[in-house]
Amino acid sequence: MQTKCRKKLPSCILCIVLIVAMALMTTGCNGETKDPSASGGNSTSAQADGKVLGEGSRQFSLTVSDQDGNQTEFEIHTDQETVGAALQELELIDGEEGQYGLYVTSVNGITADYDKDGMYWAFYVDDAYAQTGVDATEIQEGASYALKLEKA
Repeated sequence: MQTKCRKKLPSCILCIVLIVAMALMTTGCNGETKDPSASGGNSTSAQADGKVLGEGSRQFSLTVSDQDGNQTEFEIHTDQETVGAALQELELIDGEEGQYGLYVTSVNGITADYDKDGMYWAFYVDDAYAQTGVDATEIQEGASYALKLEKA
């Protein structure tokens, strides 16, 4: 009788440990999401998919694609003349001025380092590789723009 109880004891302890672990996991995942503006962050910076950003008479859509193919969609409203100026105003992009205009190094908090790993931000207008830089591209009504992290 005593050996029968000894065989069941480890199984009972394992079950109790699993139940406690599951209870802790479910209380940690209560379904709440953090609001970036509630933590004192800049309310104009974007992080969420489908986010409407800015105010103004001009409107365009922007798709940001990371290295893994994850896409984030934005609807941008602005009074700026160019795509680059609008995105810089909303702090969606950052970069360095070069001889060909703004070289975008960071989009929506994701940084590309060409010198380190050959990654760069490619700019597209209506699914075609842009013929001008983001800072020289005038906003066209109905056009869609995209910034994709690509490898050279």
